Amino acid sequence: MYGDPYAAARRDMVDQQLVRRGIRDLRVLDAMAKVPRQRFVPEEYRHLAYDDSALPIGECQTISQPYMVAVMTEALGLEPGSRVLEVGTGSGYQTAILAELAAQVYTVERFDTLSENARALLCELGYRNILSRVGDGSKGWPEAAPFDAILVTAAAREIPEELEAQLAPQGRLVIPIGDRTLQDLYRVSREGEGWRMENITSCRFVPLVAEAGWPED
Repeated sequence: MYGDPYAAARRDMVDQQLVRRGIRDLRVLDAMAKVPRQRFVPEEYRHLAYDDSALPIGECQTISQPYMVAVMTEALGLEPGSRVLEVGTGSGYQTAILAELAAQVYTVERFDTLSENARALLCELGYRNILSRVGDGSKGWPEAAPFDAILVTAAAREIPEELEAQLAPQGRLVIPIGDRTLQDLYRVSREGEGWRMENITSCRFVPLVAEAGWPED
């Protein structure tokens, strides 16, 4: 039986793109070393699956560069029992990384084609701790709240209030905030009755098109 032809590329991605650039959470590194990123990109881009870049996945959306996936995931500080909300399922790659680290992942996608494709692939890969649906991600998943962590994979103008309301005590929300072309990635932590907001890095994400986000072009 032949081995995984992408295994060496995946190891190099972890060593060169993640470890060398400061990713230290061993659980995050293990998840990134395990999840087959090539399965989440269109076939014509699979030879680029482990490059240090975002790639198109259809519907004018992208799969984020591996380093940004690792940065965002590490910032969430997930524990094995965590319940996570993801806004923007996209290809499902980030969803799979979250599912490796958390007990339950709830993911919302506005494009039904992307949601269905991701759901089918994640099921094929054996993930059973993911619930997904199509909808306005800025509204979260209120009936499943509160969440220990919320990850938004599209750029917002400001933090949607409904997402803040669905965060558990000591919960963390990671979100890109800025304009349509350039943003800063923030971690927002609930601390008692207040909030702590940390700027992690600059970034570029597709806009969060939603009621509490950007209007459609």
